[in-house]
Amino acid sequence: MLMTKRKPVGIGEILVEEFMEPMQLTQASLAEAMGVPRKHVNELCNGRRAVTVPTALILSRVFGNSPDFWLNVQRRSDLWAAMNDPRELERIERARPLHAA
Repeated sequence: MLMTKRKPVGIGEILVEEFMEPMQLTQASLAEAMGVPRKHVNELCNGRRAVTVPTALILSRVFGNSPDFWLNVQRRSDLWAAMNDPRELERIERARPLHAA
């Protein structure tokens, strides 16, 4: 996998810039459409909440795209964070491949 040093676009930025702004949605109106508290949407928009499988299913239903779209955005962010965290990198580098018997 090719990973860059540049942090990938987060779920909040995509949600706000690619969906909410073009559709003129407020956090309150999106929360209502999703059936979740406004705080949930606010945390997603501000990168303080990760997209879970249920949230991906809800977002895909609201916006008419796939849950995989939302989960892939989250996955890219999670992978980048793990590969750029010195503590996690140390743990990862301690792992050794198993040799075939």
